[in-house]
Amino acid sequence: MNNFLQVNETTRKRFSDFLFILWAGGAALFSYSLVYALRKPFTAASFENAEFFDLDYKVVVTISQILGCVISKFIGIKLISELQHEERFKFILTSVLLAEASLILFGLLSTPFNVAAMFLSGLSLGCMWGVIFSFIEGRRVTDILASLLGVSMVISSGTAKSAGLYVMNHLHVSEFWMPALIGAVALPLLLLLGWALNRLPKPTQEDIAMKSEREALNGRQWREPFKSYMPFLSMLFVANIAIVVLRDIKEDFLVNIIDVSSYSPWLFAQIDSIVTLIILGIFGLMVFMKDNLKALSVLFILIISGMVLMAVISFGQEQFRLSPVAWLFIQSLCLYITYLTFQTIFFDRFIACFKIRGNVGFFIVTTDFLGYIGTVVVLVLKEFCNPDINWALFYMIIRMMSVDLLNII
Repeated sequence: MNNFLQVNETTRKRFSDFLFILWAGGAALFSYSLVYALRKPFTAASFENAEFFDLDYKVVVTISQILGCVISKFIGIKLISELQHEERFKFILTSVLLAEASLILFGLLSTPFNVAAMFLSGLSLGCMWGVIFSFIEGRRVTDILASLLGVSMVISSGTAKSAGLYVMNHLHVSEFWMPALIGAVALPLLLLLGWALNRLPKPTQEDIAMKSEREALNGRQWREPFKSYMPFLSMLFVANIAIVVLRDIKEDFLVNIIDVSSYSPWLFAQIDSIVTLIILGIFGLMVFMKDNLKALSVLFILIISGMVLMAVISFGQEQFRLSPVAWLFIQSLCLYITYLTFQTIFFDRFIACFKIRGNVGFFIVTTDFLGYIGTVVVLVLKEFCNPDINWALFYMIIRMMSVDLLNII
């Protein structure tokens, strides 16, 4: 009889976990996908007929949005660490309304003045990842939930480009109004999912025992992790800068790096969907690893493996004679395995392993802040030092430099 009751209790618990994963993981996945729908459709445009005081208009627009993100994340280092649970949905509501307003301004204002609207877009959405992650961190099933949130970035990046190309090519919407149209569709759905995340129950005592309690900090408390783990965190931050720079250039200028005119506009979404399933499977297996220190070791192996494969492709691209589709698939897989390891599971396990006070959003916002500064510096140097360099060659140079830097670290 006791065995029967234990089996029933185990079954009930697993079913409860499954329902929670569907609720929390689904809401997290789709909510950040919709954030990308507000933020990234402009990357599908080339803006060939526009310029900003003789500078490449798309480079200027990209830098403008990233600068907004940089300032947002700098503010977020303090804001996210101190954000209380009851303030999260208000933050999401304010952010997405401001983002859509900025996209409308991008369509209304003439060039080059609408560049300022894209800065406002980055400023409004820069902290959304940290806020969404704060709903799902510190739980027994966070590895699975974080995997679902992480792969949203992979699939939504390609989907945003594909949707942008579709709206311009088939609905004949201008490249300046296209982001606002896609954002208008995404906004109400994002608010609904934000409300669903806000209704999630708080972590249980079992969650806290396994992953440690997550808490909002105040005053000088958020500086304490830096003092205690500065050498280790410094190496991670430098590595993350290289990864973020590489990812940003690949994502924002992919239509300039490879010729996609002969492919379906939904090619990006198809490739990223396959990459999504692979990463989801790999990260999902981490939930079975209870030891946090061993989990951190496995995550380091994932990072190294991704960069080694990228190095092989970088130095042997001509010998392998890869098609654009195969090249894009390998680049996306290697980059996102490495990038999302930092953005999802790593810091959740890091906090749990060393019982650090604080939350994952604080670490993620800090690494993103530094990474986006790196992207801005690289794009500014490119535009002012060698503006006519081919984008494919420029990406290859940055990729090789990033791999060398990561290998040194």
